[in-house]
Amino acid sequence: MRYGKKDGFLVLVILSILCSCAEKQPVLPAFEWMDECERPDISWIRQVGARTFPGKGIFSVNDYDAVGDGVTFCGDAIQKAIDVCHDSGGGTVMFEPGVYLTGAVFVKSGVNLCIGKGVTLLATPDSVAYPEIQTRIAGIEMMWPAAVINVIDQQNVSVSGEGLIDCKGEVWWDKYWTMRKDYEQRGLRWIVDYDCKRVRGMLVSNSSDVTLSNFTLMRSGFWAIQILYSSHCTVDGVTINNNVDGKHGPSTDGIDIDSSVRILIENCTVDCNDDNICLKAGRDADGLRVNRPTEYIVIRNCTSLKGGGLITCGSETSGGIRNVVGYNLKAYGTSNLLRIKSALNRGGIVENVYVTDVEADSVRTVFSVDLNWNPSYSYSTLPEEYEEEDIPPHWRTMLTKVEPAEKGYPRFRKIYLSNVRSTNTGTLIYASGWNESLKIEDLGVYNVVADAKSGGRIKYSDNFRLKNIQLTTGNQIVFEDNTGLKEEIEYKEQ
Repeated sequence: MRYGKKDGFLVLVILSILCSCAEKQPVLPAFEWMDECERPDISWIRQVGARTFPGKGIFSVNDYDAVGDGVTFCGDAIQKAIDVCHDSGGGTVMFEPGVYLTGAVFVKSGVNLCIGKGVTLLATPDSVAYPEIQTRIAGIEMMWPAAVINVIDQQNVSVSGEGLIDCKGEVWWDKYWTMRKDYEQRGLRWIVDYDCKRVRGMLVSNSSDVTLSNFTLMRSGFWAIQILYSSHCTVDGVTINNNVDGKHGPSTDGIDIDSSVRILIENCTVDCNDDNICLKAGRDADGLRVNRPTEYIVIRNCTSLKGGGLITCGSETSGGIRNVVGYNLKAYGTSNLLRIKSALNRGGIVENVYVTDVEADSVRTVFSVDLNWNPSYSYSTLPEEYEEEDIPPHWRTMLTKVEPAEKGYPRFRKIYLSNVRSTNTGTLIYASGWNESLKIEDLGVYNVVADAKSGGRIKYSDNFRLKNIQLTTGNQIVFEDNTGLKEEIEYKEQ
């Protein structure tokens, strides 16, 4: 066991971490506003999140020649401390205050990587420091650079502390915009996100009992935190800020839960330039092949700022997304409060989604449901000039057709939003199925007080219920081609 120079301080930090991770028993939503036949069985809520936390043992990266001067590359020293901690039976890897330049690091079983107050991990822009690994990104499995911090094939892991992870993503943002301009001119918009290979902030993959807590992650090159093929993970008290100094990184999702189960997200604040908290389950033929759901997800006491959606399901829905509960939430300046999206080649079912007790201000749309989202991105077509060329494997994956086509039709059903107060709203609801044979089913919006420029539109739905809606607007909700619609709306003129 190796001890750093400030053992007393480190022990106090460890104790505070352990106390903060003690089991909590929050009050659960009662869903009393729903008809009894609709009320969900949420007994599973207390069974989400990490069940264990790394134990005793203190190891300092500074004992392995890490220097917190912001200039010296420390990736190897950090990895050495993690490896020794793991080989010694586990414990906490600490840093003396400072700025530590690093590339990809891989946290192992039994290790708590503690990025304490006064500590910054600064990601190098050197792509060599992020080796390519087999992973899944944006819905398909392919080779992609490792993240800044990685937890892959591990159990009982934590990344904690009140410090900062600065991913320095501008270099990747600039690369993307340059490539996108070129790719759009060549009819390749659908593949540019995959070819650019931007570095994620944090990846948890094929792991269980992982806790991410209390740190701030900023300026991720691509998604900030991705939890993939994993179970029993907790994200608690994390702040994500991808909008710094007026710069906005493209596709910088906040927290992505990807084909994972029994995940708890709580007490987080997310400011980003795409979906804030997003649930995913693969896309198109590759996602249908993998066929792994995202299910048993709890999101509570979280705040979204700029971004595409406080809670988004999709657009990667192939493996299915189900049994999601969100409550005690806030959205300020977010594009969408609750967003459900897919495309006609994704397949999968989004169902049993319950979001309640939400305060919102200056959101563009409160409830957005779209079966055919962003066609220019969602559908892959190879231009003729590339048909005789040897294209990359991930291009072939993206071009694989879903057959029969009906297998790619997504289904949305049993999705409910309630107890919402929304001011300075753009649109209350935009919700649409595809046609008479592919409708959205059994959706409900209850107990909403909002002022909005537009009520919005509901189209191609079956059994859509609006109850106790108080809407101040100059443009009422438009209803088209719906069956079984029930509405109880009080309109007030603006």
